[in-house]
Amino acid sequence: MAMLKILQYPNPKLKRRGKKVAKIDDNIRKIIADMFETLYNSENCAALAACQLDLADPPHITVIDLSPDKTQPMCLVNGEIIAREGEMHEEEGCMSVPASTFEKVKRSHKIKVRALDQEGKPQEFEAEGYLAKCVQHELDHLDGRIFLDRLSSLKRKLVDKRITKWYRQHD
Repeated sequence: MAMLKILQYPNPKLKRRGKKVAKIDDNIRKIIADMFETLYNSENCAALAACQLDLADPPHITVIDLSPDKTQPMCLVNGEIIAREGEMHEEEGCMSVPASTFEKVKRSHKIKVRALDQEGKPQEFEAEGYLAKCVQHELDHLDGRIFLDRLSSLKRKLVDKRITKWYRQHD
């Protein structure tokens, strides 16, 4: 296993879409293992999408572990939301967005997800609250979006200024 580089906003690679996985082979298994290695060795990291990582052709994969002791790994291959319910408006942050940037984003409160697990077995599950927010956030990455893309243009400009200032201070 190897640690992968987490891309930082405004890197244009964050706009890439995840490539659908046709087959779970050794290459995909290695990417998943490396993603979990990166997740578990990154401070305050609950989930990662392949499009956040410096991979040549990122597959449509996200890894998640919300457990405090990091013992409940979840892998979504070709994940999709097939139902939505309710609404929440909560703060989000991202491993790819510096400057401890947290902003309120509107998400569905409850979702139903269809995906393959890391062995290629189909799975369907419902998620609500924090897990639902996390899955939506990661699936956005796999569609080439970051949570900042969900902000109003005025809010986005203010956040971009704050991030630019942070970069100047940390170069």
